[in-house]
Amino acid sequence: MATFISKSPAETEAVGQQFAEDIGPGSTLALKGELGSGKTMFVKGLVAGLGTRCDVTSPTFTILHEYRGGRLPIYHFDFFRLENRESVVRLGLDDYFFGDGVSVIEWADRFREFIPQRARWILFEIKSENQRAITFE
Repeated sequence: MATFISKSPAETEAVGQQFAEDIGPGSTLALKGELGSGKTMFVKGLVAGLGTRCDVTSPTFTILHEYRGGRLPIYHFDFFRLENRESVVRLGLDDYFFGDGVSVIEWADRFREFIPQRARWILFEIKSENQRAITFE
């Protein structure tokens, strides 16, 4: 377990960018943390670190954003607005989780039973107005 302290959105993005260096196809990242804790900023860095030039936003209302054009495709999910197990099942997650890209799930702890056992869990915590803790479990 390792924890990084970020003092700005740019630092959180840099942690994601650095993390991208060691990620491979079929990786799943399960993100948990409250609103505003840095999850989407981390994903923004991850996407940039994989060489994709896209505007990264939280897929809160669309549930899934796909980012292509880099070393690996990124499937960015947001489970925040999913209401029940059936809505998760309809996403066909196995096609993403066991495919050729990297799956990143914000609010993964809402439906933990759907997250692959091999997933890497990352906890985001607000420590103060300008400080976030990012813990890789």
